[in-house]
Amino acid sequence: MFEKLKQLQIGKVYENYDLKNLNTYQVSCLAKYLIYPKDLASLICLLTFLKKEQICYRVLGNGSNVLFVNPIFDGAIIKLDCLKQIEIQGNTIVVGASVPLIFLVNKLSNMGYTGLEFACGIPGVIGASIAMNVGALNQEISSVVQKVKALTPDLKIKEFSKEELLFSYRNSFFKQHKDYIILEVTLELEKKDVKEILQTIKENNQIRKSKQPLFYPSAGSVFKNPSHDSAGRIIDQLGLKGKRIGGAMVSEKHANFIINTGDATGKEIYELILFVQKEVKEKCQIDLVLEQELL
Repeated sequence: MFEKLKQLQIGKVYENYDLKNLNTYQVSCLAKYLIYPKDLASLICLLTFLKKEQICYRVLGNGSNVLFVNPIFDGAIIKLDCLKQIEIQGNTIVVGASVPLIFLVNKLSNMGYTGLEFACGIPGVIGASIAMNVGALNQEISSVVQKVKALTPDLKIKEFSKEELLFSYRNSFFKQHKDYIILEVTLELEKKDVKEILQTIKENNQIRKSKQPLFYPSAGSVFKNPSHDSAGRIIDQLGLKGKRIGGAMVSEKHANFIINTGDATGKEIYELILFVQKEVKEKCQIDLVLEQELL
């Protein structure tokens, strides 16, 4: 099958590839195939082949909000690094799905575009960020999205209006329909004094550094905040900071972060997630909902 994939000539293809450096938890997971399509036509060709051969697949962005629970992924991981175009027309910005959000924020902010300052420290790519409707500091990326272009399950290109995206807290149409692949995002931003924008970003970064365990591998907030409460506050209140299972630990800096202290497996992190959920349910009668994606 590896030889058949290479014969498609759709881009770089690797076999039995350790994804440790492609996820921010930095856990090892051996993917049967890792594939970098060279363009959109190659992606469609690849997906046609994978569907025909009944090979499971997942598109992976920056790996910043996912957990590989098992040591092996018996399928294809697809990286869309070919989708990195940025087109600017007045206040309208069209962005390829694999543009890193931090890069985009820095580029546009230095050009005087405002509206993304809250996202200055979010490590995902724009496509996955839209699917998750990422947010920080009481703001969400949905506030600046105009439309999205995506590949449907039957491999047709469809444009979604903002209303069709069904944004809600850490949720969207694409979060509920994972067989759609975001290709391109159109943002609508306003102009503002560059110095003011950069000052806001500096302040936001300082807040992030003071509250989050940035010196350990993690995948950001583990759980969604319950209505009118904070998941971190609840977990902290139960004295779970520092709780460990193997190399996985509830951060002592922010209780809604689980960190890899050096040698954690995906299974250990997942067991710790389940432990925290169980404790919160038993002692607070609250069902913590996972924000991260399990693969």
